Amino acid sequence: MRITVEIEDEIIRDAMELTGEKSKSPAIAKAVENYVKRMRAKELGQKLLEGYFDYPMTNEELEALGVE
Repeated sequence: MRITVEIEDEIIRDAMELTGEKSKSPAIAKAVENYVKRMRAKELGQKLLEGYFDYPMTNEELEALGVE
């Protein structure tokens, strides 16, 4: 998808440096992708801490399967 956004030059330079990309578009695409992944991981971690998931197996059953 092609979009137009206003981003400060310094932010673009930082994004290019941090992502290792030499061009603006790939740097911004990679930065956005990494941001979304981090937020999804944070969301999952929060759900785990809140007990959102209920696993049907006990710890003993998981250990018997070799799951650590």
